[in-house]
Amino acid sequence: MEKYEVIITGGSYAGLAAAMSLGRALRRVLVIDSGLPCNRQTPFSHNFLTQDGVAPAAIAAAGRAQVAQYPGISFLQGIVTTGQQTDEGFRLTTADGRQLEARKLLFATGIKDEIPSLKGFAECWGISVLHCPYCHGYEVRQQPTGILARGDDAWEMAKLISNWTDQLTIFSNGPAALLPQQLEKLAARNISVNEKPVSEILHENGRMNTLLFDDGSRQALHALYARPAFRQHCPVPEALGCELTDSGHIKTDIMQATTVPGIFAAGDATTPMRAVAAAVAAGTMAGAAINRALQEEDFNK
Repeated sequence: MEKYEVIITGGSYAGLAAAMSLGRALRRVLVIDSGLPCNRQTPFSHNFLTQDGVAPAAIAAAGRAQVAQYPGISFLQGIVTTGQQTDEGFRLTTADGRQLEARKLLFATGIKDEIPSLKGFAECWGISVLHCPYCHGYEVRQQPTGILARGDDAWEMAKLISNWTDQLTIFSNGPAALLPQQLEKLAARNISVNEKPVSEILHENGRMNTLLFDDGSRQALHALYARPAFRQHCPVPEALGCELTDSGHIKTDIMQATTVPGIFAAGDATTPMRAVAAAVAAGTMAGAAINRALQEEDFNK
């Protein structure tokens, strides 16, 4: 049985940041990663000081190389499938049957977007179908832009996105479910509402140019904001008893501790603020908090 002080599941930005903190604290840590980050299709990362415009894969590769310099850090490519508590901490099992034990766990496993069946959506996701204006809005500023949503979601997104473009349309893909006073305020800002059913996003290598509707009509469009449903990428934290928030994220405190003592979580799995910089910050906090928890245990034996 392989034993570590900490096992980090998820080796992207939050996981690597935590590993660096723990490596510098002389801890013995295993980072388990599938090698399939949720932003692998996104060409550039933005709104990250010193890394603005750098490809996410390049940031992750540089981070892993830096973390690997610390002798206490080991890496394993794999997927954690089950977990259980033990007298000394936790035991995790990977998809290939490997069993690993640690005193503390960190899940930085992200979320899995439930991509709608709309033709072209998957190919454009993270490139021109966007989730966050802070990450991508500047690059499509003042361009014909859409919001794929209805009801209050469309209303709230319209208020936000209107700061980046005055060529904005809500595509509700059916009844918009907006209140009369909302429609009035949208119209006052020249934000139109199109309720036609959408059939396809026309694009070239993920960069959209046209939205096609069921009735054969079309509209030129360079960017489309959408927030599809999601689920936790890894079911193990919930299976171990970690509570989720109403939105479906892993519930954590300010130190990234979950509701199960000894288990921490960081990154997209814990927050709607899906940004590389935010994940790095949360991972750094989690690493320090885990080291502190280990110190407290060791001093109070």
